[in-house]
This record gives sequence, C-alpha cells and structure tokens, in this order.
Amino acid sequence: MMGVVAGALLALGLFLLWLARRGRARSGLPQGKIVYVDTGGWQRTEEPLFSARYRLTGRPDYLVTQGRAVIPVEVKSGRTPTQPYPGHILQLAAYCLLVEENFHRRPAYGLIHYPQRTFAVEYTPALKRELLATMARMRRALAAGGAGRSHDHPARCRGCGYRQWCAESLTDR
Repeated sequence: MMGVVAGALLALGLFLLWLARRGRARSGLPQGKIVYVDTGGWQRTEEPLFSARYRLTGRPDYLVTQGRAVIPVEVKSGRTPTQPYPGHILQLAAYCLLVEENFHRRPAYGLIHYPQRTFAVEYTPALKRELLATMARMRRALAAGGAGRSHDHPARCRGCGYRQWCAESLTDR
C-alpha cells in the first residue's frame, strides 16, 4: 500500500513539474532565475526601476538572471506581428537602460513575448541612442505645451491609462 501511495505522489510531482515547465515555455521566459515580476498574475512589485540620470522610471514584466546577466522581458497580449512593433522595441530598450543603471550591467538583449512568438531584441549602442533621442523629443513636446493624441481610434483611447485625465479623449470617461 505504501508503495502505491509513494508511486502516486511521485507521478503527481512529475506531472506538476511538467506543467510548470510548460507554463514557463508559454510565457516566453528564458531559463534562469526570475528576480522581478510586474504582471497581474503575481503580486505586484513595490518599487519600479528608476534612473535619476535619465529621469526614467519603468516596470518590466519580468527580469530574469542568467549568471551575471539580467534580461528584461516584456509580455504583450495583442496579436503577434511578423516583427516587433517599433514602440515595443523602444519600451524594451527603456527597460534595458533601467537594468543597466540599476544593476550596473548592460544587458546584451531583452525579450518581447507575443502570444505566438518571442523576439530577442539586441540592446545595441544604436538602439540606446535612438531611445535617448526619442525621450528628448518627447520631453521637448511636453515642454512646448504637451503632446496631443495621434490617433482617431476610440478603441485605443478606451485602453489608454491616461484617458481619465486627457482633454482630447475620444470616449466617455
């Protein structure tokens, strides 16, 4: 009888291990230790990453360590594109910059995970320059009186986190 119980517990343990590995593969996370999580399925982290030097704050969905490397992972729930969207690449670059500032290690790449595919985006000096130039343009636009909306799609407006404060909202608040 004890052998049957032990066998059943072993089988259950192996099944749970298989489920965990399958879930990790679906999440787009690389192998390594998860050191930061900011997703709805887990407890929200208390502190975002911050860089006083670049006046930048952000919350990557995950940070995974592999040895000394820290890899930011951004998870997207929309449709899977053939290539990552430029805005998503810049968002990931911002997380790479925050990792570089907070962990004092420049990540070689970050990951953008869409439902059907994960893209590895190399964090190059050119991408960092593009990010910094974009941030400078955004700050100039804000200093000149703010940036207006650049779309006419109520669905985008409904999903915007700033809709309740936006004077140009296309939807009811």
